[in-house]
Amino acid sequence: MNDQQNPYDPYYPQPQIIGYDAYGQPVYQQQPAQAPQQPAYDPYAGQQQTAYGYDPYAQPQAPQQPQAPQQPSYDGYGDRQDGYAPQPSYDPYESYGGGQQWQAAEPAAPVAAAPAGVPGQRPAPEPPAPQPTRPAPPRRAEADDDRDYRTEQFSFIEEPDEDSEDVIDWLKFTESRSERREEARRRGRNRVIALVVVLVLAVVGGVGYLWSAGLLPGTGDPEQQGQAAAAGPQRRDTIVLHLHDTQGGGTSTALLVDNSTTKQGTTVLLPNALAVADSEGAATTLGKSVEEDGSSGTREALDTLLGAKIAGTWRLDTPYLENLVEYLGGIEVDTDTTVPDPQGKKGADPLVVQGEQQTLTGRAAVAYATFRASGEAEAKQLQRFGQVVNGVLRKMPSDATNATGAVEYLQQIADPSLPEKDLGASLAKLAEHAKTGAYKTALLPVGQDGALAEGAGDSVVKDILGGKATALDASGVPRVSIKDGTGEDAVEAAKVVLINGGYAFVGGSKTESGAKSEVVYGDDAQKATAAEVAKTLGLPAGSVTKGKPAGTAAVTVVLGRDYEIPGAS
Repeated sequence: MNDQQNPYDPYYPQPQIIGYDAYGQPVYQQQPAQAPQQPAYDPYAGQQQTAYGYDPYAQPQAPQQPQAPQQPSYDGYGDRQDGYAPQPSYDPYESYGGGQQWQAAEPAAPVAAAPAGVPGQRPAPEPPAPQPTRPAPPRRAEADDDRDYRTEQFSFIEEPDEDSEDVIDWLKFTESRSERREEARRRGRNRVIALVVVLVLAVVGGVGYLWSAGLLPGTGDPEQQGQAAAAGPQRRDTIVLHLHDTQGGGTSTALLVDNSTTKQGTTVLLPNALAVADSEGAATTLGKSVEEDGSSGTREALDTLLGAKIAGTWRLDTPYLENLVEYLGGIEVDTDTTVPDPQGKKGADPLVVQGEQQTLTGRAAVAYATFRASGEAEAKQLQRFGQVVNGVLRKMPSDATNATGAVEYLQQIADPSLPEKDLGASLAKLAEHAKTGAYKTALLPVGQDGALAEGAGDSVVKDILGGKATALDASGVPRVSIKDGTGEDAVEAAKVVLINGGYAFVGGSKTESGAKSEVVYGDDAQKATAAEVAKTLGLPAGSVTKGKPAGTAAVTVVLGRDYEIPGAS
């Protein structure tokens, strides 16, 4: 049998508490086990009865009286003095805590003997004697700290607090402040939404206004857009075109302007009577400059006269123009006159018929561009030349590669200032403007003396060419023009005097007769030059006055009847 016995065994001696340990746990004293009692003697049965059955060899014994359980004794600290050690026992209320309690097992009551005369029957045990209630041992503070407690061991009593009203007021204040913050956030969101709606309406309204006014990119009149863009700096590419008539003689000149800022192209027609300076600074006409000074000298003269940067020269003889039109498959022109076939017989059909959208072949395009009826002004022929140029540009490819291929097809000698590749790129840009309708033709107005007419500096030179009609280069020869108001022919005589005096003559014309002569300068820097011009022509110093010189001249001399013509009798 094991040393540890069942505490409920009636033969197991009950331990006694002899004291408590340092943690408040009871200390028991182990008593030696006693021998089991002999079965009680039954005089009526004539034999001994055991707790487990009948024994025929058992000797009768006198019955023993059960002893009362001994009460445990405790010392001054509440500990048992019999050295009894506690045995573990399960407490159903400690199942939630997962622990065990140590309790002392009390001795079980002795089993009474079975009544005599009933063989083989075990007497019913008497009820156990009442167990004395063991006082709970005192517990120490150290043990209490390590033990678990259950919720039913405590009770809470709500005590009135004088600060409870303050806590309630604080909760009400916190709740009201939270409501105010939420309301403020709600109002802020509403304001943001309203602001976004206003901005969206403003943007939509602004876009609608710009669209209706045609100010958005891609909308509105291209001409109006060009005028709006013209207010700022502009980029222009300008080349000069000379058409040489190899059969009838003469030339026709135009400036081809590509304004990449306003997305517009313009053909500026230049009359042959335009007064320009030759390589020596002497006055000459544009027609003579093309024939005598060639492409390079004429380009420099026009650059100086108009103040516009000209990139290069395209010389196009009439046979090359014919080939170009044939290469493009013909052009369409609104002709203003009928042009007879110069090689046709009398009564043959005309080469060009007057009318709108007339298709012209190569020969017809050359004939129409160079035709000038008897007694007709040069400006009419220039207008026809401009129509042919526009018709060619409308049929020219708008990409640089194909346009360059068309130029190379002509196999003409390219000007060094404008190679075929650069010419093709310029023509492609102009062709794009012509196909979209952003192309126009303008005639440079020139007076009878060849000088620029009044207003030409603003309408053509400044607006289209981006130049400045300035007559004098600061490091060059002063340019002087003459207006003859003597009633006689004094221009040639005054011209010789001025050229001999080292001035550049830029044209002369007739004007109304006047009594006194004037020497007009426009810039204060030219006042001294005007005084020298007056002295050279023999005019008094009082004739020098500030005003507006004619054309591109730095100084304009208005000869009156007081002027004495040199060599006149």
